[in-house]
Amino acid sequence: MGVGQSLGLPPGSGPHQVGCTDVMADHTRKGSFFRLYYPCKPEEGVEEQPLWIPKYEYVVGMADYMSLNKRWCVPLLNLAFGSFRVPVSWNAPVIPGRRFPLIIFSHGLGAFRTLYSAVCLAMASHGFLVAAVEHRDQSACATYHYQKGPPESPHDPLHEEWVHYRRLEQGEKEFKLRNCQVHQRVEECVRALDLLSDINSGKSIPDTLQCDFDLASLKDCVDLQQVGVMGHSFGGATSLVALVKDARFRCAVALDAWMFPIENELYPQVRRPVFFINTESFQTTDSVGKMSRLLAACSPSRIITVLGTVHKSHTDFAFLTGALLSRFVEIRGRLEAEKALEITTRAALAFLHRHLDLEADFDQWDALVEGKGDDDVIPNAPSCLSSL
Repeated sequence: MGVGQSLGLPPGSGPHQVGCTDVMADHTRKGSFFRLYYPCKPEEGVEEQPLWIPKYEYVVGMADYMSLNKRWCVPLLNLAFGSFRVPVSWNAPVIPGRRFPLIIFSHGLGAFRTLYSAVCLAMASHGFLVAAVEHRDQSACATYHYQKGPPESPHDPLHEEWVHYRRLEQGEKEFKLRNCQVHQRVEECVRALDLLSDINSGKSIPDTLQCDFDLASLKDCVDLQQVGVMGHSFGGATSLVALVKDARFRCAVALDAWMFPIENELYPQVRRPVFFINTESFQTTDSVGKMSRLLAACSPSRIITVLGTVHKSHTDFAFLTGALLSRFVEIRGRLEAEKALEITTRAALAFLHRHLDLEADFDQWDALVEGKGDDDVIPNAPSCLSSL
């Protein structure tokens, strides 16, 4: 699957070449862990591109999240997806002497930091720093941190400690778990922003992963007056709560937001602009009703629906899954993945242009923010939605 079908992630659509690196500060579970995408200096020669799935344990986590037989399905998943690479320059130097707006990105339930590489690198190619957080609230299919080794192993002071997806226990109320998780996720987004603020100010940050990237090169590269938060599904809900918890986030872009984890009392507190970019098949009347409440409280907020898309259209699986598998699992919609990404990227850029006071010409796509300018986009939500 996926080997002979010309599958792969698209390069960025913007004018900049994109670099990326992984950042882990503080080796403990309370530390910060994210993949950073950024505009980089073009390099001569062969450039290293990172694997889409960075470690085999993530494949195991994917199988576990999907309740698949690990003995048979982990090798198949690894065969299908394990060789894909992200079309970015691994650890390439950032473009010097410029300050870039920042997006903190939050992944969905059962995902991890690299599963939204297409949209993250697309935004970076248009001049953004994008920090894709890997959440440790047990909503990722798998993640890890480091533990100190025993005193008898002085040459191996740290070892990986994996955090796995947490299923609901029998009789457990899902809202209580998900609401607790969404608030931890927000804390992790804020922690990533704090870390990047420290790096931007010139503070020396120990690199737990010891990547071949100089974090000090990011000094004065982050425009802390132009910070947005973005996420898909559970990450969309995370982005909304983040607006309430930290005023440094000036606006949010929520990709097919899963509204369930947010407590009703929080909605009146969301007073900063939110852009809901929904797919055609995921949202319910109840969810759209909650979104509409936010629009009523903050007039610059917007909702659009991209027709012909499904919930996973915002993920990299839309590019990496062949037609055969897509017949059995709803991964790709009627709309081509490249077109869906183009609409999402352009609409998000136009919205961020409005609310981060960007100097670029992203306002050329303003019509998309209003659900116009393309036959595959409508304002608000489809007229027929599930009430479940």
